[in-house]
Amino acid sequence: MQTIGRFAPSPSGRMHLGNVLCALLAWLSARHQGGQYLLRIEDLDTLRCPRSYAELILDDLRWLGLDWDGAVPYQSERTAIYEGYEAILREKGLLYPCFCSRAALHAASAPHLSDGRVVYAGTCRDLTPEQVVEKRKTRSPATRVRVPDEEVRFTDGVFGAYRENLARECGDFIIRRSDGVFAYQLAVVVDDALSGVTEVVRGADLISSTPRQIWLHRLFSFAPPAFVHIPLLCDHDGRRLSKRDEDLDLGLLRQRFTPEQVIGALACAAGLLDRPEPVAARELAADFAWDKIPRHDLFLPDVFREGR
Repeated sequence: MQTIGRFAPSPSGRMHLGNVLCALLAWLSARHQGGQYLLRIEDLDTLRCPRSYAELILDDLRWLGLDWDGAVPYQSERTAIYEGYEAILREKGLLYPCFCSRAALHAASAPHLSDGRVVYAGTCRDLTPEQVVEKRKTRSPATRVRVPDEEVRFTDGVFGAYRENLARECGDFIIRRSDGVFAYQLAVVVDDALSGVTEVVRGADLISSTPRQIWLHRLFSFAPPAFVHIPLLCDHDGRRLSKRDEDLDLGLLRQRFTPEQVIGALACAAGLLDRPEPVAARELAADFAWDKIPRHDLFLPDVFREGR
């Protein structure tokens, strides 16, 4: 079976080096295996994800030499498709309206995991029809899906065995927000499956979402892809790079470096090169292997720290 990888950025800002690293490793893995590399724009929240940022992402990927196969779908244009799969869940009796506010979800009485994630307590799970009608008078509900008391396991391409009990470590999760926007968990499953993706490469901060996505894949009779979660790229003080902080975005980098310098420095940080020498992405594909990638956080190469 041909490998089909993908890069699916959210255009809420200019790509930073952590985003570029993910795009690069996903591209190298797909090209090393002689497979396809798809690009998808995850702009579900159109207010936060203007089309102008999406165009910048496409331009930056071309500048880096990371080409893709086929057309580029935009999630904001796929609402009708998601509604079809929402209907499947509804027919299975798995959906219910949730009126909980963000403050209520983060209340001290709610179950919290060691990493700070809040496990939904099921507050709205068993509301009566009368209660739902009354609550709708003052608040539009989100839509949650009921999860079973079931453990989902998978083997990650970098971090190895991972397991999570959906009921105890996740809880019923949102598949559509109160404003009608579909949530990431549903959209990503549907899009990966319908586009034939066989390998998902993304940051380690998303590994805890994978069990619920695998569960959704199985509910829809999809074959889950292989998952590879890469270590996160950190500044010299250990702070993870973020669009929110505008850390070394491509707009700044393109004024100071060549594409080969950026690729080479990131390849060195990821364990693919012994030193941060300029190199084109295509030159790294032949010798790429996931066992070269460490399991710990990666640190910003010295060349990018200078002049900050």
